Amino acid sequence: MLMAEKGKIRVVIAKPGLDGHDRGAKVIARALRDAGMEVIYTGLRQTPEQIVTAALQEDADVIGLSILSGAHNSICPRLMQLLREKQMDDVLVIIGGIIPDADLPGLKSLGVSAAFGPGTAMQEIVEFITANVRKIKASEGSSR
Repeated sequence: MLMAEKGKIRVVIAKPGLDGHDRGAKVIARALRDAGMEVIYTGLRQTPEQIVTAALQEDADVIGLSILSGAHNSICPRLMQLLREKQMDDVLVIIGGIIPDADLPGLKSLGVSAAFGPGTAMQEIVEFITANVRKIKASEGSSR
């Protein structure tokens, strides 16, 4: 597994928008840390610009967004645009929270890799990240 530093997958967990409920984000951050990943939690009320800047500065392999406010259809397009502008197409973007099934195709078409709803097993998220970061690194020849 070829990851950023010493084999560890680097994950930025962010709470974009005005939603102030971050228990889920903290639970995910802890679970990913327990799985051996390096996790950077950005805190509450982050803008897409702040999230992308943090991911760039931290050389993140993954951005995990926790959105319970329903703002995913405005936040995700901007975040994905900024990632493209910064040539960070190799960063895996996942989202967790309350995401209606009807919104999933639009999010996927933007480049969001997966959405995990309430009650998703932590191991499922860990396995998804591990498998998909591995695929991205293999396809780019781990040039980072």
